[in-house]
Amino acid sequence: MFATYQPGHSLLHRLPAGLKILLVCALILAVSLSVRDAWHVLPALGFAAALYAIGRIRPRAAWDQVRPVLPMLLAILVLQWIVADLDTALRVSGALLVAVAVAGLVALTTRVSDMLDAVTRAAQPLRRVGVSPDRVALVLVLTIRAIPLLARQLRQVTEARKARGLGMSIRALVVPTVLGALTTADQLGDALAARGVDD
Repeated sequence: MFATYQPGHSLLHRLPAGLKILLVCALILAVSLSVRDAWHVLPALGFAAALYAIGRIRPRAAWDQVRPVLPMLLAILVLQWIVADLDTALRVSGALLVAVAVAGLVALTTRVSDMLDAVTRAAQPLRRVGVSPDRVALVLVLTIRAIPLLARQLRQVTEARKARGLGMSIRALVVPTVLGALTTADQLGDALAARGVDD
């Protein structure tokens, strides 16, 4: 996973996992609603950088959170520029960049086991309607694991096209990435079924 837990004793490390998840969701929502002009992305990015400093995360680890998704963000920027305008493209791609950065920060400062425990506890009321909290936690684990796998697939497609000297287009980037993701999902489903998870 490109967001690997970094042991530490900072304020962010000490915050409960459940609280951090709630705070990052609120922050992403606030950024999405407050970024009305392209330049508004800059204070949001500055705030995200300040949070990384508070968490005492090394610059290389911070860069590793956003680097894998930059090709996809670039594709989104170009697409939004085509269908809307440059200001909208910068706002959308910038807000997504902030979301990826702060989500990565949570993963860097929180053990996966702590996040799963927090989600399992929060989902306990769902037992009354027949939903297993453990299955909800499993979905979270699979989602967390899928992010770096998708980023790796995207990087491999980009590198393969560069090695062959082929041009880059949104279709050439997205189609192989989606096909690879679907293949991985099928393999994961077979593995889970073999372990009786679908019972």
